Amino acid sequence: MTQDHPLAVLDWRDNGTPVSKQFEDPYFSLEDGLAETRHVFLAGNDLPGRFGGFFHIGELGFGTGLNFLATWAAWVKDGSRGTLKFSSFEAYPMALEDMERALGFFPAVAEYAEKLLAQWAGPGIMRFGEAVTLEVIGGDVRDTLGPWDGRVDAWYLDGFSPAKNPEMWGADVMAKVGKHTFQQGTVATYTAAGFVRRALEDAGFDMARAEGFGRKRHMSVGRML
Repeated sequence: MTQDHPLAVLDWRDNGTPVSKQFEDPYFSLEDGLAETRHVFLAGNDLPGRFGGFFHIGELGFGTGLNFLATWAAWVKDGSRGTLKFSSFEAYPMALEDMERALGFFPAVAEYAEKLLAQWAGPGIMRFGEAVTLEVIGGDVRDTLGPWDGRVDAWYLDGFSPAKNPEMWGADVMAKVGKHTFQQGTVATYTAAGFVRRALEDAGFDMARAEGFGRKRHMSVGRML
């Protein structure tokens, strides 16, 4: 893993929040990372109400895995309807011990974190029972998203901030996000940056601003036309 996919290098805030040294940006809200995930990515994509049948979520930025765990927990709480696949693109995967430390601050998803950590060895495919599959694709998303053969029902755009990681939010990547989205599929992200919203509109999404989490006034949501 370390040769093909260099590991994330972290600093740790006093409150336990991991901060990427590569991008000088925290992995989740300093206020409440789990609440942020539920507000931005679950509610922003009208989940868990859309679960059922085969439901496929795509994500840019796997990070600690918190978004996956929150989604899995919500899917179970909703009745484990259908099957769930979660595909995430990550350039700098976390070492197991870092992921374990970061997720230790979220007891509400501890039972799911334990199962993820038991399988985590970097990018690859992990299965949790017959109905839940996690696919983590390592490498630069500008190279890996184009040839990927998946299409998704909902996107979580959760890379580091556009100011810190502009390459991930470029029009070329957003166009590929659009190409890998089913009609009426959705997208949600914490950023309200105008250039991101415009790139997603050019990719085929009907975009809107929504109320952000915590100190952030706005976020962005959209639906593929």
